[in-house]
Amino acid sequence: MNLSESARAVFAVLAATGTATRPQLAAGAGLSKPTVSTAVAELEGAELAACSGTATGGTGRSAAVYGLGPAAGAVLAVDLGPTHTQVRGCALDGTLLARGTGPRADSAGTVREVLGALPAGAPLRAVVVAVGDVTARDREGTGMRPATQKAGPAFDAMAVALPTDVPVHLENNVNCAALAELHEGAARDRDSFGYLRIGVGIGLGIVIGGRVLRGANGAAGELARLPYPWDDGREPRREALEERMGSRSLLRRAADAWRGADGTCPRTPERLFALAEEGHSTARSVVGQHAADVGRLAAAVVAVLDPGLIVLGGAIGAFPQLLPGVREELARLSWPTEVVSSMVGDSGTVAGASRLAVAHGIETVTGGVRVRH
Repeated sequence: MNLSESARAVFAVLAATGTATRPQLAAGAGLSKPTVSTAVAELEGAELAACSGTATGGTGRSAAVYGLGPAAGAVLAVDLGPTHTQVRGCALDGTLLARGTGPRADSAGTVREVLGALPAGAPLRAVVVAVGDVTARDREGTGMRPATQKAGPAFDAMAVALPTDVPVHLENNVNCAALAELHEGAARDRDSFGYLRIGVGIGLGIVIGGRVLRGANGAAGELARLPYPWDDGREPRREALEERMGSRSLLRRAADAWRGADGTCPRTPERLFALAEEGHSTARSVVGQHAADVGRLAAAVVAVLDPGLIVLGGAIGAFPQLLPGVREELARLSWPTEVVSSMVGDSGTVAGASRLAVAHGIETVTGGVRVRH
């Protein structure tokens, strides 16, 4: 947009704070009060800012309070999960405007539902799609798309519902969840940690100095590519470790271990962990072995990164029954490292994607004034 430099800076501060007085905007943007007054007038004229009321200060004087205007617009965040799609529409100050959840097979329908619930006339500024894959440039070099068949078809089926004139940004789903843990979850007081997701697949979100590490190929944390198995007489196979650690394999091992006297074999991880919590001996044995496996994977992470904190998440990793076994195995094999369970749950990925979408939306309006995320 054709805004002055000072108006861009003031808008970025206003979006980050939600509401602010002119003195607060001046302090946040590092500008003089007269410059901020001119910038605010410019933003009001473009309907990017609007007076939302007044506030009384310690001296008894009243000051106008400003918020985002109707032309500031909205952003969209999409989490293409393994079974369900979660979608959120947010204002550029992070306020939730609409949300929806639906089966992955109808992700386009869920996206259309949320787009239709956004305020009429509000321009869509950016879209962030979280995918369970590494992302790469498309053949034309004009945008990003999933690099493999893990998420490619699902992304293509969803993308038909997106407006064609809005920037679409792709991010790995585990990286998005790590951002949610950093800002509103188990790692809020840390600037470096590893978010270890164990679910249908496995992955690692690496946060260093408060920023996600993506790597030269965008593949940092792709634990599925760790060589496995790796011993005499057995050749590693691509993504064999993910096959070993994923939820489907866990349920197969439970079925192999189950005996007639154990009762009905659990068909879901939730049931397996519930039985373990109740003291079922076979279930406890299977869960204990899986916890040891996760602990060994965590030890590999610590050997490379030494992050000081591992957050366990995902459909399997978030079960608190894993914590004792993971901690014990990690302590046996590697450096002292804190291990905690995720606090953001199933909504972590879409929450992190929302933060990224807001940051990209602000940059779209301001022409490049960056927002940390």
